[in-house]
Amino acid sequence: MAFHLPRRTLVAAAASLCAALLTPGFAQTASYPEKPVKLAVGFAPGTGPDLLARTLGIKLGENLKQSIVVENRSGAGGQIAAGAIAKAVPDGYNVLIADVSAISIAPAAFSKLPYDPIKELTPVAEVARTDFILVVPPHAPVQSVADFVRVAKAQGGKINFATFGAGTPGHFGADMLGEMAGFPVQTIHFRDTGSAVQSIVAGEVQAALVSTALGVAQIKAGKMRGLATTAPRRSPLLPELPTFAEAGYPKADFSAWFTLFVPTGTAPAIVATLNAQAVKAVQSPEIRKRLEEAGFTVSGSSQEEARRLVEAERLRWAQVVKSSGFKAD
Repeated sequence: MAFHLPRRTLVAAAASLCAALLTPGFAQTASYPEKPVKLAVGFAPGTGPDLLARTLGIKLGENLKQSIVVENRSGAGGQIAAGAIAKAVPDGYNVLIADVSAISIAPAAFSKLPYDPIKELTPVAEVARTDFILVVPPHAPVQSVADFVRVAKAQGGKINFATFGAGTPGHFGADMLGEMAGFPVQTIHFRDTGSAVQSIVAGEVQAALVSTALGVAQIKAGKMRGLATTAPRRSPLLPELPTFAEAGYPKADFSAWFTLFVPTGTAPAIVATLNAQAVKAVQSPEIRKRLEEAGFTVSGSSQEEARRLVEAERLRWAQVVKSSGFKAD
């Protein structure tokens, strides 16, 4: 049996649809992007995250047919950049590339964050990740994780670990390793990557957990000695380097993932566009090759996968932070 709506209802519905199509919000979403998109990264120029942002930005800009302007807002383990984007206008022109530090570790480590990463930032897509390498100064009297643990236990005091800032994976990863292996750790937090690297090279500290993206070049140049990687399998960039699992510590399996975020309230259609084009960008052969050569593992997730990753990592690192006894000043 045919069902007929009253003529007045049809006219009203048509009018409502036309009005919706003519609203600025709908027009902006349909034609997005109409101007350059800002991509904020919480690390300095020349660092691994900066390289990732700029490499991704070039291809993402090509896909969106708009310029991607990378903005370095370094400091506080990425928290400055995250806070800026969390408070930015949710119009699709303010995008953040952030790692686990500012998103999943910070809520547990710092009680007074200037932003709420869960409520104020919406995950778009995980784009890449980098694992960590336990490194020591080039002339350190250890050649393996077993040597390192033996020396650490024998010396009686705490092992000094350089970190690239409080609340980073290198910070809590060092605490985690010390707890697993049974030796005390003293983490020394540096304000910038360059100072931390120099302290390792000069032997001013005894060890550090550095990202693969940073460590490969330093190890190949003989400026640091790598002992093991947190990756699930050996890196093709350093095939001689064993995994922590091979060294007897299978639970030392963490990484720094990098995910795109937008301010909560950004139109779902814009988020979907950014997701599709970002995934397409990082999975393109030339970008994948460039990032893998730089020490990254390319991913490219759905929005839901990114959301689940952030939540799972938040729960995991909350336990690590609690176990470490860390209290922010």
